[in-house]
Amino acid sequence: MSKKNTEPVNKNFAFSASNYKWLGGGLALLVLGYLLMSGGGSDDPDVFSYDIFNFRRITLAPYIVLAGYGTILYAILKKA
Repeated sequence: MSKKNTEPVNKNFAFSASNYKWLGGGLALLVLGYLLMSGGGSDDPDVFSYDIFNFRRITLAPYIVLAGYGTILYAILKKA
């Protein structure tokens, strides 16, 4: 008769659940920032559209992307 191993699986994970939550939040910020940065092109290639120079694409979206990268860095360096 073999004895069943009832010990828990190796719990030496690099990240805890909190780290994964921070990582998911950072990834969500990245996706949001890149979506805000997209668009603004003209349908007619002969007409230049100044919509690419609005506040959302030039200022807001890059700050959100940087916040996303900062959050991911925090999630990686955070003690478990």
